[in-house]
Amino acid sequence: MTKLFDKCGGYRALHSFTYATLVHLGTIAFCKRFISFRDDPLGKTTGQMIGAARSGRQNIIEGSERSATSKETEIKLTDVARASLSELLGDLEIFLAERGAIPWSRHSGERCHLFGLQIEPFAHTDDELHDYWTYFASVRANFARWLDSEDAVVVANALIVLIERAMAMLSGQVRRLGEDFEQHGGFRERLHQRRVEVRDSQPGTPACPECGKPMRLRQARAGTHAGEEFWGCTGYPNCKATKPKANDAPRDAGHRAPDA
Repeated sequence: MTKLFDKCGGYRALHSFTYATLVHLGTIAFCKRFISFRDDPLGKTTGQMIGAARSGRQNIIEGSERSATSKETEIKLTDVARASLSELLGDLEIFLAERGAIPWSRHSGERCHLFGLQIEPFAHTDDELHDYWTYFASVRANFARWLDSEDAVVVANALIVLIERAMAMLSGQVRRLGEDFEQHGGFRERLHQRRVEVRDSQPGTPACPECGKPMRLRQARAGTHAGEEFWGCTGYPNCKATKPKANDAPRDAGHRAPDA
């Protein structure tokens, strides 16, 4: 029987989620420390930056939770998360430019060191909320040297690097989700297939003599048997076996099933 629901949740095990959480909390702290009310009296800059950081994290959560019934929604929300982080990256670039600073080169030792740091995966537990934040505290400690710097330029550059890593991971997730959707379809396709399987497994439905799959009652549209009902394999066109409705004798396995 076709599996109806995909697994949902499990987002805490995604490295992209942990990086997005580092960025979200890092952006809140960055705005509090380095963007004064005097420079942003209406809070528009900080509101936009923190909102973009929050969107990057929260859309990963929502997309993961929606995956059980809508693979399309999961793909869209994962891409929204990536786009939100891209927006935040643009704000940090402007922050640096306003201060006459240039983002770190890809070849700079500081960036290479930060970019090369690896994090351990989070393992699901029976106390997941508590255990994840214990895990997160140990992860953040690896990045504290940059995120807690007194130099705003260093913190902005560190956030840019973390955003780039999260965006790369989210791009990979969108690609893999798309490939999975192409091969297996989404909830609507599985729901239709499940309904067909339930219908075809009703009492009195014969099994295919060739492959064992349930057969479906069809009606020939053309030829010498036009108008007659017959049993056709649900595995058609891979399996073309048929049985006359009146008896259990299989038709010639090499005979193509009448058009239904």
